[in-house]
Amino acid sequence: MSRCRTSVVGAGAMGCGIAHVFALHGHPVHLVDVSPTALERALLSIRRNLDRQGVAQPEDVLHRIVSFSDLHEAVARADLVIEAAPEDLALKQTVFTRLDAAAPPHAVLASNTSSISIASLASATARPERVIGMHFFNPVPVMKLVEVVRGPATSEATFEQVFRLARDLGKEPVEVRDAPGFVSNRVLMPMINEACRCVMEGVASPESVDKVMTLGMRHPMGPLALADFIGLDVCLSIMEVLYEGLDDDRYRPCALLREMVDAGRLGRKSGRGFYDYEAAS
Repeated sequence: MSRCRTSVVGAGAMGCGIAHVFALHGHPVHLVDVSPTALERALLSIRRNLDRQGVAQPEDVLHRIVSFSDLHEAVARADLVIEAAPEDLALKQTVFTRLDAAAPPHAVLASNTSSISIASLASATARPERVIGMHFFNPVPVMKLVEVVRGPATSEATFEQVFRLARDLGKEPVEVRDAPGFVSNRVLMPMINEACRCVMEGVASPESVDKVMTLGMRHPMGPLALADFIGLDVCLSIMEVLYEGLDDDRYRPCALLREMVDAGRLGRKSGRGFYDYEAAS
């Protein structure tokens, strides 16, 4: 496998995991974020995760990752840029416009978006044939799946390059057409939304809903515990994309989900969601 000079935009949980996986498989990685604190935290997290994996020479992997706060400098020589910014269409379009101006003409611009239209991101560039979705799953070093999302203008060469690269990273890529929520979140998020409704309507407690799905349906994690892990704000954002994009009341976000986000109960990252993580810590 030839080395792919990869830039990852965003040093949050997903960007951190993506940088980890690329560096582990021998690719030089430029990790860029406007926050120096986020970059420091990401590198510490990668080191801890490499230790958990039992990687024999973690320093060799870490040396392949260089952090940047300047986007232009980070992507100037990239073969592939993966955007891992928050799920906000306007923000992502701004990022893609900047990437299009700064990255070399041959570079592929990929988004790790979990729900936003690839066509809408490609429209912010002058290279729509080189724009594609590369949706990893959290935690990236562990989860095998990558949804490789074809935009309407994505070229066959771009698709084949990214699909083959995902497989070379030890992942299981799946071809997906550009549509709201793709496959994963179009199926998963309505289930989480319905679980929220069961709680809102007093059908069952969060614990009971999750127990039904883990013990009765053999899910490894209940939908409400999973929503807390993902972040209730992220779940709400994806449901809004589905509701707007598919224009169907089946995807209307549950009022309880919206109320919890408004109250700052976002799940694990805020210490409280459907479950209380502050009490457990």
